[in-house]
Amino acid sequence: MKRKIYNKILQWKQRWNGRTALLVDGARRIGKSWIVEEFGRREYESYIVIDFNNVSNDIIDLFENYLTDLDTFFMRLSIFKKVKLHERKSLIIFDEVQMYPRARAAIKYLVADGRYDYIETGSLVSINRNVADIVIPSEEVRMNMYPMDLEEFMWAIGEDMLYDYVRSQYEKLKPMGQAMHRRMMDVVRAYLLVGGMPQAVLTYIERKDLNDVDAVKRNILALYRNDISKYAGRSAPKVTMIFDNIPALLQQHEKRFRPAMVIKGSRMKDFAEPMFWLDESRVVNFCFNSTEPSVGLALNKEFSKVKLYMADTGLLISMAFDSRELEKDKVYEKILRGKLEFNKGMLIENLVAQILCCNGHPLFYYTCSSRDNAEDRMEIDFLIRKKHVTSRHNICPIEVKSSNGYTLTSLNKFRRKFASYLDRSIVLHTKDLMVTDEIVYLPVYMAGLL
Repeated sequence: MKRKIYNKILQWKQRWNGRTALLVDGARRIGKSWIVEEFGRREYESYIVIDFNNVSNDIIDLFENYLTDLDTFFMRLSIFKKVKLHERKSLIIFDEVQMYPRARAAIKYLVADGRYDYIETGSLVSINRNVADIVIPSEEVRMNMYPMDLEEFMWAIGEDMLYDYVRSQYEKLKPMGQAMHRRMMDVVRAYLLVGGMPQAVLTYIERKDLNDVDAVKRNILALYRNDISKYAGRSAPKVTMIFDNIPALLQQHEKRFRPAMVIKGSRMKDFAEPMFWLDESRVVNFCFNSTEPSVGLALNKEFSKVKLYMADTGLLISMAFDSRELEKDKVYEKILRGKLEFNKGMLIENLVAQILCCNGHPLFYYTCSSRDNAEDRMEIDFLIRKKHVTSRHNICPIEVKSSNGYTLTSLNKFRRKFASYLDRSIVLHTKDLMVTDEIVYLPVYMAGLL
């Protein structure tokens, strides 16, 4: 499947030309191993994959005994893997490198040797856990990878021409038209249900059976829960509670995480370590309150006010519904056809968070609950910085609306209060594109173009 990160990896290769290794990190099952092997296949004369999740003692022996004799190291590696290595034309992949930290430490010497290129893959939470006895190589460039975004999903299902049309209409700020908009909303509903985990997308393409897709997603969720038990240590019970409560948290009117909702009487400081673990796992996208919509959103980050979104909306669907309910009541089919009334707001908002995050936007929102001044009471779903920073008007407030009838009370207050900070104001909704003097109304599927 075509992934956007491929071109970023190509840029790394062209820019650094072997002077650094590349570490591709992200959540489990998002396609890291596949994309780097595909890169090796297409961009090099030969490549070798060392999977440290299933590695032979012969390979381990090379790292233990031959790092001071790299001629022998490479000769034996080439023989063991039955792959001929070509100087400056071969790639060596360290897959699941967190399983054998000594290999990661060896990057320093391998890069300095300069004969070949190196790409590592791993899950961030276990990468950072397994560093106690090694020196983290400075010759390492990190690159984040995420589940497939909406555009990548459309590439996979053969709708790339439709997305090209979406892009052209966005750039011209022209409506899609009734037929094209309806067709895109059908795609959005499919993406909501399937999500962006490559295995789920492939199952959807091959079988067109949403119950089979759901089974794949539940296996991934089981893997994540197993990782929590395996790696979160003493924080595992709290991490599991937070993880399992994300659908309930997103159902609330005020979606931010409140410790007392998970454990009565608890405070934010009681969840500092579990929240840090979840953030590193990349299974959850964190959205922090920014107390001022200035160009430095991160400088005004309020750690005690955070909203938690699932990194993949398809996984959120499987968490929100019992598998027996899904099959018995044909929930998937009803959602796909737009025939089921339920709280779509949490899914659409989670979808927007996922798309923004996949496209490089750190997630921030704004809230103020003033008791004294009604004009100050407001909440804005997302704040993003415009692409080219200027001296003023750098922040775009985004409101997400999933129903046909809605008001913009908070957005209008926000625009009045912070006019000098703001670029265009955006409403992402389920209708077609519309522009007024003050607000740009975009269909939700254009979020990835912001």
